[in-house]
Amino acid sequence: MAQGTVQVTHTGTSRWRRRTGEYASLAAALEAAADGDVLTVAPGTYRENLVVQRAVTLRGPEGSPGSVRIAPVDGVPLTVRASAVVQDLHVEGQDSAAPAVLVEEGTPELRDVRVVTRSAAGIEVRGSARPTVRRCAVDNPAGVGIAVLDGAGGLFEECEVVAAGQSGVAVRGGAHPRLERCRVHHTSGSGLSATGENSALEAVGCEIYEVRGSGVQITGRATAHLTDCDVHRTTADGVTLDTDAVLTLADCRIHDIPENAVDLRSRSVLTLTRTTVRQFGRNGLSVWDPGTRVDANQCEIFDSTGDYPAVWVSDGATAVLDSCRVHDVPDALFVLDRGSRADVVDSDLSQVRNTAVSVSDGATAQLDDCRIRDAATGAWFRDHGSGGTLSNCTLDGTQTGVIVTKGADPTVERCTIDSPAEAGVYVSAGGRGSFQNCRVTGSGGYGFHVIDGSRTSLRKCRTERCTRGGYEFADSGADGASGTGPVVEDCTSDESAGLRAPAARETAVQTVNHSPGLLGALPEQRTEPAPPAPAAEPEQPSRSSKAVLGELDALVGLESVKREVRALTDMIEVGRRRQQAGLKAASVKRHLVFTGSPGTGKTTVARLYGEILASLGVLEKGHLVEVSRVDLVGEHIGSTAIRTQEAFEKARGGVLFIDEAYALSPEDAGRDFGKEAIDTLVKLMEDHRDAVVVIVAGYTAEMERFLSVNPGVASRFSRTITFSDYGPEDLLRIVEQQAEEHEYRLAPGTAEALGKYFTELPKGPAFGNGRTARQTFEAMVERHASRVAQVAEPSTDDLTLLYSEDLPELL
Repeated sequence: MAQGTVQVTHTGTSRWRRRTGEYASLAAALEAAADGDVLTVAPGTYRENLVVQRAVTLRGPEGSPGSVRIAPVDGVPLTVRASAVVQDLHVEGQDSAAPAVLVEEGTPELRDVRVVTRSAAGIEVRGSARPTVRRCAVDNPAGVGIAVLDGAGGLFEECEVVAAGQSGVAVRGGAHPRLERCRVHHTSGSGLSATGENSALEAVGCEIYEVRGSGVQITGRATAHLTDCDVHRTTADGVTLDTDAVLTLADCRIHDIPENAVDLRSRSVLTLTRTTVRQFGRNGLSVWDPGTRVDANQCEIFDSTGDYPAVWVSDGATAVLDSCRVHDVPDALFVLDRGSRADVVDSDLSQVRNTAVSVSDGATAQLDDCRIRDAATGAWFRDHGSGGTLSNCTLDGTQTGVIVTKGADPTVERCTIDSPAEAGVYVSAGGRGSFQNCRVTGSGGYGFHVIDGSRTSLRKCRTERCTRGGYEFADSGADGASGTGPVVEDCTSDESAGLRAPAARETAVQTVNHSPGLLGALPEQRTEPAPPAPAAEPEQPSRSSKAVLGELDALVGLESVKREVRALTDMIEVGRRRQQAGLKAASVKRHLVFTGSPGTGKTTVARLYGEILASLGVLEKGHLVEVSRVDLVGEHIGSTAIRTQEAFEKARGGVLFIDEAYALSPEDAGRDFGKEAIDTLVKLMEDHRDAVVVIVAGYTAEMERFLSVNPGVASRFSRTITFSDYGPEDLLRIVEQQAEEHEYRLAPGTAEALGKYFTELPKGPAFGNGRTARQTFEAMVERHASRVAQVAEPSTDDLTLLYSEDLPELL
């Protein structure tokens, strides 16, 4: 057969339709051929726009794949409008407004066709066409790989989209193709997309990867069903559903996704069965908006590579997890916003770095027969309106089993919390909650720790082997009035749980239904004699405010600070006297912000300020408790609230001084737990405004940023006091005071040398102000000792005089 000719073989028996022979062009051969004819195309390049309108077979020569190139200058290279067979062709298109292969009618079969093009679509199927496409490949970096449109269908088997400038496979306009064992990769848009009402996509055994958009995108009332498919290595989300989309994933694998593995919203519905989701950068399942729902059965979500919850349900959406496993993730399940709901049945949540279940902003979570293991916090119901039920669940190896805060009100029944490191159940900040037939064993802290007068209900609960005690009820309420604090009935503990005397929590425990109450139901305490209490240290006599202010005045420098403290003290004192006289007193917020460099006396002034307030009767004790970020922020969410609460309790009646407070709100905060410490602190300052004075301190610029990004904190403080750096004269005075206190003297000329030394001393970020002055004195004493140690019989002057040569060298 000659180059550039077409061999037509007629298979019919009619003499007058016999067309066997060779034709110089494909168009002529197609015009001459009848249904059933076979057109064998010789190797070569054909610059023709072919239209197949009869049920013929159009093929290249056997054993020479890719030798026949259909490559017209423009337009559609190959159009099929009949139930023909097209095989072993290489199709090239250059028209960005037209497809390379267009199938418009019939049930044709395309086999082993390779499309290399820069067209609107590599293969486009539309209208009533229902082709079968086998082992075909599409390389179209300018447009869609395969487009099925306008009610068309078809079967695509073992096909490959090797590149696409848009979607790899696009389904719209009510089309409904089926893909079997296909591969779609290196697309600039979605791997698979379906959009529009009545559009449907079915894929079995397919692989979608190396996709710049979403792996699978279903939108606008379209539906899809994927079975035994792999979606991985995308740039955007793995699977996206939007606007009433419906998708079913069965036995699929979604992995290596930098964003959300699955994201659905706007009333979309997703059903997952025996599907694994792993190695995702944001959420494994991200579910948004009222009417949006995900149902997962026998699925596994694990191995997160980011810092986000594995399952995120918000804005009124619903998620159901049945017989699922979620593990090796930062957080397992977050449910947010009123109307949002998660139902989890017979599932395992384990190896969770932070919180296994978090419920907030009015959302609801229902967990039945679930197992939570190796999590920082098992379940945290965060705020008012948030609740749900934990039923027949086990929580093992957590830091804190269940946390209830800020008015949240869950029901926890028939649950077992084993070996929590800090507390089995922790309720604070007005949290509520009902706990019935629950058991806490092996706690490193308390079994049940309820504070702030939280109105928690405990019925038929039991604790065993709790290190700090089975039950702890602190602070029955702001006023200690009846009706606040937990309601306890028929609760018990083992004998080893060092329980406190009932009088310590009488106002906190309210028994109901004529129950003997918590302590009445507990086993009797062991009768071993208690060790004798250590002798109490004699209390230091409190000083008057005048005496404390005298010590403040004696501090070197700090003139503006002294004026601020005196003005504030005068306001408080006059206010107290006006109240005693029956007059209205101006409201004075006593919380302060101290700004300035290290070593400028902030801690010292804070201590004196507390002592002044105690002398005026404003604070009960006036003691100082100094903390920093490391003392308040734990390694997981639950411990931060507990640590902050404990620090606040230590400072009750005095001053809580938070040094470098800006570290609680770093510029790249993200999911930093410092915000939790701030939120807890603000709530405590509001609830116990007369019990503790809080002073936050740090560098000036950093504290300004800290207050600007935390308006809730800024509003709690009355004023900012700036501590200026010490000048050379101030530093000299500090050295002179140190020398006098330690019985040293400055030799003639040493004071002048010190003044010059402090003037020339670099004042960079490491400059410590008063601390630097004290370090300078200590260095002088060391050099003096090295010098005098060489003197056989030193005189008193030798032992006491510091000379300029004792000064350390400037670096």
